[in-house]
Amino acid sequence: MRSQQTIQRPTEVRGLGLFTGEEVSIRFKPASAGSGVQFVRVDTPAPVRIPAQVQHVGKRARRTSLQNGTAAVETIEHCMAALHGLGVDNVEIEIHGGELPGGDGSSLPFVHALRDAGLVSQDRAFEPLIIQDTIRVQDGDAELIASPGSPDELNIIYDLDYGPDGLLPRQIYAVRVTDTSFCDEIAPARTFLFEQEAEQFRALGLGKHLTYKDVLVIGPNGAIENEFRFANECVRHKILDLIGDLYLAGRAVRGKIYAYRSGHALNHELVRRLLEELESRELSARLSGPPALDIRRLQQILPHRPPFLMIDRVLSIEGDQRAIGIKNVSINESFFQGHYPGQPIMPGVLIIEAMAQLGGILLAQKLEHTGKVAVLLSMDHVKFRRPVVPGDQLVLEARTLRVKSRTGHVACSARVNQELAAEAEIKFMMVDAEPL
Repeated sequence: MRSQQTIQRPTEVRGLGLFTGEEVSIRFKPASAGSGVQFVRVDTPAPVRIPAQVQHVGKRARRTSLQNGTAAVETIEHCMAALHGLGVDNVEIEIHGGELPGGDGSSLPFVHALRDAGLVSQDRAFEPLIIQDTIRVQDGDAELIASPGSPDELNIIYDLDYGPDGLLPRQIYAVRVTDTSFCDEIAPARTFLFEQEAEQFRALGLGKHLTYKDVLVIGPNGAIENEFRFANECVRHKILDLIGDLYLAGRAVRGKIYAYRSGHALNHELVRRLLEELESRELSARLSGPPALDIRRLQQILPHRPPFLMIDRVLSIEGDQRAIGIKNVSINESFFQGHYPGQPIMPGVLIIEAMAQLGGILLAQKLEHTGKVAVLLSMDHVKFRRPVVPGDQLVLEARTLRVKSRTGHVACSARVNQELAAEAEIKFMMVDAEPL
């Protein structure tokens, strides 16, 4: 198994956005091990960082975009495919503009830039997402099936079939993704549109800068004023998009993927399911192992005491970035006496309290030697998804969004059997700790 890799030196790609036609430039920069792929909008009043992960995907038609607040980065899939195919694990991508350069609609501009920059190994092991269980996602007649394979390989079979009345004959292609096969067989394949779709996009004001020679448009008689690079270029480009979207897992994917007419939205759904399965396996391993913090250690960190101590143990703490804890919900909880007799349901406010306590523990990792403690300030985006009843085990998660000298901002969730029960963004105020 290889080490993680980043690029040796910065490199740039310039051009026009495929949909917007705006001039844009991106700059690939080396990044530290474990940091993953990060886009940074540097043309905004303050730089906005957007990790290339599926939780940041915005809803768009025919493309993949990332969003953080009002800042977005559009049409990232061809760049992401190049990074995934070449094995670039960690990189920072500064972007002037809202959409990546479209080039010729393939991954080649990014491949050429990354190869020119070169790769360098880093002092951390390569950690792919290895598919261990068969997962199927479907949308109408489109489907994706992920299944176990070699832990060292990504194999993709794509079946592109628009039916007997489609403008394209059925195309099936299989590839074992390596840096060589990606660059030779997949990266040159260009994005394509059918003539009617191209007219609809023009009517919406998109892609007006493009001619038939700039983008592959398919009519009743084949490519219009253009030529295919491969007889089956369209299915190869679908594989290119899939390779790019899979990298939104935040790490390389290994296993077998079968695709039938899938597009970006279904690709994203598969990534979410793969991450859920990974999280479930990791949680099972944590539950069977020793806790990071037991109840005695928790009482040394938190001022809360039973019956208001809402965490039984902390399974793991990843620095000051992420914590996972457990609350076992028993019928003996005092609040069930009145909420409600005959139909006991854990009050939503206490689920929020449990998440806030875990958030306080997470921030305590940062505040341990500062003389500060985190006090609840506000809550946003609070949602309850399902009731929590006696016998349930709440798996709590807290992720640090921002920590400043006077405030902390944490995203929290509570799940029962992998099903989301509640979520919220919680802000804390840092105050001086009272002497004991």
